[in-house]
Amino acid sequence: MRLDGFGLFVEDMGKMIRFYRDVLGFEIKEAEDTSNVYLIKDGTLFLLYGRNDFEKMTSRKYEYIKGMNGHSEIALYVDTFEEVDIEYKKAVEKGAVSVLEPTTEPWGQRTCYIADPEGNLIEIGSFNKPFER
Repeated sequence: MRLDGFGLFVEDMGKMIRFYRDVLGFEIKEAEDTSNVYLIKDGTLFLLYGRNDFEKMTSRKYEYIKGMNGHSEIALYVDTFEEVDIEYKKAVEKGAVSVLEPTTEPWGQRTCYIADPEGNLIEIGSFNKPFER
């Protein structure tokens, strides 16, 4: 098996579409009242599922965390330390919640954290060189 992508189960689809499209620049084309978003971002599948729709599809009820979600993160990479600071500032100015301001860690990475409207953590980081696969 190979990792194809990841998805978030969202409460307010319109709000989450606006965040990932308008704040982070994801190329989401679906309408804000859709039941799911299917997007390839930098070669990785990114999905937003409406919680109610997913529960109906699987015939199960799930529990969801309120507030900051410490179960996972979405990691975004930029090529330079300066870009970490720029992207962090742009995201916060557009409505992202600041979790950790940009800082250079002892292992040589400049990183910061923001949260989306439903509390999912997003890291913006760099090792001050272009991304290598």
